[in-house]
Amino acid sequence: MNTLEIGHILNLLPHRYPFLLIDKVVDYEPFEFIHAIKNVTINEPFFQGHFPGQPIMPGVLMLEALAQAGGILYSKSRVPEPGLEFMYYFAGIDKVKFKHIVVPGDRLTISIKTLVKKRFFWRMQGTVHVEDKLACSAEILSAVKEVEK
Repeated sequence: MNTLEIGHILNLLPHRYPFLLIDKVVDYEPFEFIHAIKNVTINEPFFQGHFPGQPIMPGVLMLEALAQAGGILYSKSRVPEPGLEFMYYFAGIDKVKFKHIVVPGDRLTISIKTLVKKRFFWRMQGTVHVEDKLACSAEILSAVKEVEK
């Protein structure tokens, strides 16, 4: 089983608090899949306004967590050219469904599997679960660019 702790994740993604939405990678297989964890706490800054008195994690942030997991998978699958690093972008999103509300105290299990791989474009199927309940699913198209460090 391949795991990644937060220090390694910080080396792979440009995101930082409050926008880093992956706490740990519990397993991955390069080019194939990744399973990650996000622990949702009441201290998340978005809960101040979404919604006061009834905090709910915005669905778009679940989609962002899927994209970040996909970025980690890409980074563990390919190596950038010398002196360059990867920058990840949403290129498309399809078949989005939100099925379960996410609240403080929930632990998200984020899963991505690759569907189609073309050098700098990957189509991936992603799911977010809270325990055994499906919270979100989507197909994500990711574009990757190599940029100078």
